[in-house]
Amino acid sequence: MSDAVTIRIEQSFADIPTARWSMLSGAAKGRDGAIYNPFVSHAYLSALEESGSATAKTGWLGQHLLMEGSDGELLGALVCYLKNHSQGEYVFDHGWADAFERAGGRYYPKLQGSIPFTPATGPRLLTVSGDDGSPVQEGLAAGLQELARRHDASSAHVTFVREAEMPTFERAGFLHRTDQQFHFLNEGYGSHDDFLETLASRKRKALKKERRAALENGITVDWLTGSDLTEAIWDQFFTFYMDTGSRKWGRPYLTRAFYSLIGERMPEDIVLMMARRNGRYIAGAINFIGGDALYGRHWGCIEDHPFLHFEVCYHQAIDFAIAKGLKRVEAGAQGEHKLARGYMPVTTHSAHYISHPGLARAVQDYLVRERRDVEETAEFLAEHGPFRKGERQDD
Repeated sequence: MSDAVTIRIEQSFADIPTARWSMLSGAAKGRDGAIYNPFVSHAYLSALEESGSATAKTGWLGQHLLMEGSDGELLGALVCYLKNHSQGEYVFDHGWADAFERAGGRYYPKLQGSIPFTPATGPRLLTVSGDDGSPVQEGLAAGLQELARRHDASSAHVTFVREAEMPTFERAGFLHRTDQQFHFLNEGYGSHDDFLETLASRKRKALKKERRAALENGITVDWLTGSDLTEAIWDQFFTFYMDTGSRKWGRPYLTRAFYSLIGERMPEDIVLMMARRNGRYIAGAINFIGGDALYGRHWGCIEDHPFLHFEVCYHQAIDFAIAKGLKRVEAGAQGEHKLARGYMPVTTHSAHYISHPGLARAVQDYLVRERRDVEETAEFLAEHGPFRKGERQDD
């Protein structure tokens, strides 16, 4: 990189103009043919911050890397936070932290290059050009390591990285970790029935029965987007989110204000699947619409009905993706129960820079075994998917 290129750190998206950020590949619709990812948009990231969801107070201190040319032109960026915990990440390093601290080390603070509370793969080394392996991406990876040294951080982690970006991180000395999610892949289906026809007969019958059972008792499902997303709707959805979040995590990560902000700033990028019974909504799931994918995020309910979770979160998402011509549905972290519903195993990637040589060696040894286990599990699950033999989806 030229000496004229600099990297500076911004703590707040309030200090990063939307127009400048939208120059980055993937951060805005229609940007040089790049595939839009709603989670790296200025609207989403600023809403996390302004709503009080991801702030220094909650353990997410912004340390966003901006690479600029000699004339101040934005060349690239990496969303990053200085953290004193490992919550809300979905790539778990608690075991690393415990082992290092038992050995007398100090694991926190650490740097986290990720989208808070969002286990969805997307661009992390953001550039104006959109080129993978570019000098700008190389410089951002090196800059993250330097930032870790300046903070005396134990490590820097970049999670849910696109596979195409991993070689850049590995050349910079980051360790490669893999994990697994389950995605629905749209093979150009004209309808949900077209998709069902690719399944084994027994699986197809089971899913049809499941969908009928989910909508018993007079339940219907509405797709709400754009101007449908009123404050009254957000109030109802937030009640669902709080119910699930309180049971799963103890304290939900996102505030009520977050939903108002994204509803104001990116309503066309959101679709709520809301289940109605007896004239009121009883359950719902939020999905974000990307350039080629639907991303399922949170679900909640105030009434329990058999199979309703599967209907609202998985089947309705497939219906929407097919109707809108989206290539896939990413339904969030983990969940082998998704396999029977047509969501196949897909490998996810993350990059980890460990500053302490001893910890780095131990983690590297562990990751070799973990990657092998992830690969073997994915192969096993793919062979036991619901598709008729010879028609199994491959990612």
